[in-house]
Amino acid sequence: MVIPPGAVRAFGATTDGPAEFLAVLTPGIVRFEYFRQLGRIARGEADWGSMDELNDRFDVHFDGGPQWR
Repeated sequence: MVIPPGAVRAFGATTDGPAEFLAVLTPGIVRFEYFRQLGRIARGEADWGSMDELNDRFDVHFDGGPQWR
């Protein structure tokens, strides 16, 4: 899918099995540390609060609306 800049979007996995996610981000900017930190959180090596600075740096903003829960 193509997501235009500024569009609100969401994705998630079901709880009954693993999921794989491939993101192609253009224009290309170096986001490797963002996804590395998500991996650390998934492994229990960091907490979610560690993403605050990275969310700002990589222009990731979470919508707290109930439709996304």
